[in-house]
Amino acid sequence: MNLQYLMTYRADLREATQVGKGPWGTRHIIDVLGGTFEGPKLQGTILPSGADWLVAGDDGVVRLDVRVTLKTNDGAHLYIQYHGINIPTDTSRAKRAAGEPTEFGDAYFMTSPRIETGDERYAWLNSIVTVAEGRTGIGWVEYRVYELVN
Repeated sequence: MNLQYLMTYRADLREATQVGKGPWGTRHIIDVLGGTFEGPKLQGTILPSGADWLVAGDDGVVRLDVRVTLKTNDGAHLYIQYHGINIPTDTSRAKRAAGEPTEFGDAYFMTSPRIETGDERYAWLNSIVTVAEGRTGIGWVEYRVYELVN
């Protein structure tokens, strides 16, 4: 199994809505306001139609549940849904507290995006498996997305 770079995806985010403490942890909803994505075969914008419904558990693990819509530069729509894990570290917490962006690898921040489209030009995306690593800054999140290949 190998990883092949697919794209970098950067989403602009609204400040989190605090739902509060529930049975599985503290719920936050973070709306996606827009953004961009770019890779060797994919370029375009992130539409303001998605969000992250995350839960910060008492165990220190942030569990992601994200849905977003992308529009390629040539007009195709891509639906992406992913679950993931973000385990902050002292380094990532200190950077966030100082208003600095984190770097890839500052925290265990991994997702498994599933991409879906009805556009024949991008139908190949319906049958690939992807993984991504994330980083954050004030008002944005960024992922490097990779396709799993033989």
